[in-house]
Amino acid sequence: MILKKWEELPIELQTEEVRKYYDILSRKKVSLFFKRIFDIFVSAIMLVMLSPLFIILGIAIKIDSEGPIFYRQIRVTQYNRKFRIFKFRSMVQGADRGSQVTINDDMRITRVGRAVRKYRLDEISQLIDVFRGTMTFVGTRPESLKYVEAYTPEMMATLLLPAGVTSLASIYFKDEAELLDNVEDIDKVYTEQILPAKMYYNLKEIEQFSFWGDIKIMFMTFFAVLGKEYHHELEIDNRKSKEVQKI
Repeated sequence: MILKKWEELPIELQTEEVRKYYDILSRKKVSLFFKRIFDIFVSAIMLVMLSPLFIILGIAIKIDSEGPIFYRQIRVTQYNRKFRIFKFRSMVQGADRGSQVTINDDMRITRVGRAVRKYRLDEISQLIDVFRGTMTFVGTRPESLKYVEAYTPEMMATLLLPAGVTSLASIYFKDEAELLDNVEDIDKVYTEQILPAKMYYNLKEIEQFSFWGDIKIMFMTFFAVLGKEYHHELEIDNRKSKEVQKI
């Protein structure tokens, strides 16, 4: 992928806070090139290999509940562009009219959806987005418009790269729903506590960006899906517990 010239960036990204991260990435042009080549090549192979699973999931979702197979909510990606993400639908149709953060006992999740979410199968359809270039394998998870509006000037630096399927933040906060259980104002807690904590790691990823670093995070994601625990170092407060986890 090619990083735009500074003066060609959207005006909301041309800030002092973003410049630090832009300068880091501008020195990593070779890694950025191989990152895009890897995305195209691997996503194409995986789409072909997983096509039978796509068909099975599509049939199961249609049989289980009314609505489309894919959930196409608008998210934000590189350079603050909007796109419609591909996710296998795991909730009832119209669920996005409520909170856009999901908790464990969310009544909007369908029967098939619970299995889909448990094994992260809703995410594999994002291979389509990776192949198209609206997403990348490793990068900041794409947020809804309402949460991007809550970004600080420094957080906007995460929009220098495409949104990602996985990241350090998504590994460390894979049980994010548990932190939001029994919380009265889910959006408030997410915006004020969880989002800043996740962004700490997203910005750290940019500072340490390398092609091989991305490969490492992909392997970490694989082991996390198999059950390996990776603990973060930041404090997250909710109504159930208050703890500091060490890496």
